[in-house]
Amino acid sequence: MSVSEKLAQMKKEKSAANLAAGQAFLAKNKLRPEVTETQSGLQYEVLVMGKGEKPGARSTVTCHYHGTTIDGAVFDSSVQRGAPASFPLNRVISGWTEGLQFMPTGSKFRFSIPPHLAYGDEQISAVIGPNSTLIFDVELISFK
Repeated sequence: MSVSEKLAQMKKEKSAANLAAGQAFLAKNKLRPEVTETQSGLQYEVLVMGKGEKPGARSTVTCHYHGTTIDGAVFDSSVQRGAPASFPLNRVISGWTEGLQFMPTGSKFRFSIPPHLAYGDEQISAVIGPNSTLIFDVELISFK
C-alpha cells in the first residue's frame, strides 16, 4: 500500500468515526427540551433572546462567536481574540447562514451543526477533521 493510499484510508476511517460520533451527539442533543432542530438538521438553543430585526441570508453580520468540536476542543473564537467578527452570511458555512436568520439583534444562540451544514468531508484544520459536527455559541451584535 502506497503512502497516499494509507493517508486516504486514514482519512476515510477518521471521517467515518467523526460522522458516527456527531450523529450520536446530535441524536442525544435534540432530546433536550431547549433544543430546536430545523428541517435541514441544524440544531439551535436560545441562550439569550434579543429584540429587533433579524438578518437575511445576504446581510453582513457582526457577531461574537466561540467554536468547538463536540469533545470541547476550541478551534476559533472571536471572544478569545476580544474582537467581534463581521462577514456576509452568504459567504459562511450553511449552518451559520440558516441559524443567524433566526436571531434578532442582541440574541445569543448555541448552534450544533452537522457536517453537511459545515465543512462536510473536508479536513479543515488539525482540530476540524472530515465530517466533524461543530458547536458555536454566537451572539448577534448587529447587521446591515
